[in-house]
Amino acid sequence: KDRYQYLFDQVPCYITVQDRNYRIIEFNREFSIKFGAVYGDHCYSAYKGMADKCTNCPVEKTFNDGLSHYTEESCINESGTIRHWLVKTAPLKDADGNIEAVLEISIDTSKRKILEEIVRESKKRYQAIFKGIPNPVFILDYDTLKILDCNDSALAVYGYEKEELEKKSFSILFQDDEKFDDFTANIPHPFHERLINLKRSKEFLYVNIWISPAMFKEQKVLLVTVIDITKSVETEQQLIQAGKMATLGEMATGVAHELNQPLSVIKTASGFISRKLGKNESIDHEILNTLAAEIEAHVDRAAKITSHMRLFGRKSGFSRESVNINNIIKQAFDIFSQQLRLREIDIQWELDDNLPMIMADPVRLEQVFINILINARDSIVSRTETQENALKQISITSFSDEKKITVTVADTGTGIPEAHIDKLFEPFF
Repeated sequence: KDRYQYLFDQVPCYITVQDRNYRIIEFNREFSIKFGAVYGDHCYSAYKGMADKCTNCPVEKTFNDGLSHYTEESCINESGTIRHWLVKTAPLKDADGNIEAVLEISIDTSKRKILEEIVRESKKRYQAIFKGIPNPVFILDYDTLKILDCNDSALAVYGYEKEELEKKSFSILFQDDEKFDDFTANIPHPFHERLINLKRSKEFLYVNIWISPAMFKEQKVLLVTVIDITKSVETEQQLIQAGKMATLGEMATGVAHELNQPLSVIKTASGFISRKLGKNESIDHEILNTLAAEIEAHVDRAAKITSHMRLFGRKSGFSRESVNINNIIKQAFDIFSQQLRLREIDIQWELDDNLPMIMADPVRLEQVFINILINARDSIVSRTETQENALKQISITSFSDEKKITVTVADTGTGIPEAHIDKLFEPFF
């Protein structure tokens, strides 16, 4: 008896034994310490300070059906705070099987309820933050890259409904499998720049993507934050186009001169033929063949110039292809050469003929070299204004070194002031 009384008292919850009038006829030490009850107190008075039994009383139910019952109960204690319990009852029977009392076990869950409420509020708060983030955010399964969740911005930017994206592969936002494979191959890198995604409407979307691993619902996931850079890319392309137009304006005089030479040859040859025909004179077959060849050659030359100008001036997106950088340098020089000849600027070439091919956008790279040549020209002209016999020379060199190709452009102009070195790559400087 002492052993069981000891165990009864040591159980870390509240235990009472109640008769049919809900009077406490036995209780453990934990109950006594917490509620200060004495034998004969009513349970509803001891627990809750009430004058009558609870409307949903598990003890009453056990007396009625002889079964165990389970409930969750709460009340406001003396300090005004709410207390919560988990309650379970069990019948105590005499030798004849009649229920003579009911055992009630209560566990105080107030702290747990408070924590649950904190967690619930925290969850609501973070869900609100997640939904309200202005950039699209996706939660992807770490292994399958399927979309587990996304915020409202993702739906707005990409034009999908949530059910259309959930449990779908993240590849649904890419142009094709090849582009998605390139993305997945680089997932260990946190930052992915200038990718092209597709909206639901199949419109292009230029994006930067940040990826970070995380835990979500006890599952390893990837947090994918998308930054829509479509407008900045479009603005950049407009600036590039404006730069091209400015460059074409710079080259207009030189191009006119370049076209004048083949036009003069064509005019001379056609005038000769016209005069011969006007006088009804025969033209030697060999001379006629030479004139025709000259006309064809200079027409091709003029066509090449205009074609180059049209190609350089057209609008184009960013696209890389395999190119020989020496050819790009020569094209930049060809389209700008007359500008240099008019100013008597000499070009020194030291190009390595065995350079490997590189991946680049040829039109943009050509514009880079044209801009450098324009800067070199202006620098030389600026110096000759103060030094009459200054050397007018631009040296262009290319060479390869292991995995790197280097191109240098040096001029005999004024040089770059030390104060400007740090600003060279600022836009519009």
